[in-house]
Amino acid sequence: MSVHHADKLFQPYQLGDLTLANRIVMAPLTRNRATPGTDAPNDLMVEYYRQRASAGLIVTEASQISQQGQGYIHTPGIYTDEQARGWRRINDAVHEAGAKIFIQLWHVGRISHVSLQAEGAAAVAPSAIRANSKTFVASGFVETSEPRALELSEIPGIVADYARAAERAKEAGFDGVEIHAANGYLLDQFQKDGSNHRTDAYGGSIENRSRLTLEVVDAIAKILPPGRIGIRLSPVSPANDVSDSAPQAVFDYLVGQLDARKLGYIHIVEGATGGPRDIAPFDFAALRKAFHGAYVANNSYDRALATQAVATGAADLIAFGRPFISNPDLVERLRRDAPLNALDVKTLYGGGAEGYTDYPALTA
Repeated sequence: MSVHHADKLFQPYQLGDLTLANRIVMAPLTRNRATPGTDAPNDLMVEYYRQRASAGLIVTEASQISQQGQGYIHTPGIYTDEQARGWRRINDAVHEAGAKIFIQLWHVGRISHVSLQAEGAAAVAPSAIRANSKTFVASGFVETSEPRALELSEIPGIVADYARAAERAKEAGFDGVEIHAANGYLLDQFQKDGSNHRTDAYGGSIENRSRLTLEVVDAIAKILPPGRIGIRLSPVSPANDVSDSAPQAVFDYLVGQLDARKLGYIHIVEGATGGPRDIAPFDFAALRKAFHGAYVANNSYDRALATQAVATGAADLIAFGRPFISNPDLVERLRRDAPLNALDVKTLYGGGAEGYTDYPALTA
């Protein structure tokens, strides 16, 4: 019996050796509710993820691999034992509810503030170029601080931090990891020539600017099977003040390299993060064609667009972001084509249960 187009979104999907209950992915969503002082996941976060575990795959909110990698207050880390124990409780709850879960590994680079860095140190970046962007600290939203350029000798330490974070993620029971190489954070800063003015082995050519991302992939692939590794990319998103003069060439090269490494999936922000899908010309279908793992499509997908993308083979999996915040039972609402709860933007970042775990599910 043929599957109706609308039904394909809700059918199981084989992601490498993992069977996902459906093709709907909960996208990473920064919510700033980790425990103050330790940045460890807590009871409230356990409940939040448990509520949303009807997704085939959950990708956690971005989680810093080190204190240096933190750019916003109260985001969870994955570099201490206490943080890993908090994540273990979330993983247990999500697995009990039937979903698979990957952690998104994060280093923000220059999108940080001195108040979040050890002893008020400068944030690090490929080049000492301040981002025209804001971050979220104890006092609210503020301009990012002036970064310093990473020394060549420091880069292996960054790669090692990613590897250690992947090791902790494995021990904490995650099904896999997603490397955050999008939205103007550290790896994206290296990839794009607007933020990377280096003249050493990590700057200049496309191959050199892609080097750090691929070194991170290779380090993590010594800890996890490549099929349990995903990566998030945003070729043309201007998020956090990044840009590139030739994004198609950069990402055609990078995705070719990722394909050779047999990663589980590429998670692509199509257009501007949380904004227009057509912000700049880019052939996303070329990335889809060049990569033989799963293609996760992201950015302003609704039921109709998601159904079409999966039915036509334009994408294997569809990531939903903000709709998952206000609709813990988003999968069921999409299945029934039911109305969605409105999002309360005032409660997005920080706070407690309000606007976090108190959105209503459909009544029976």
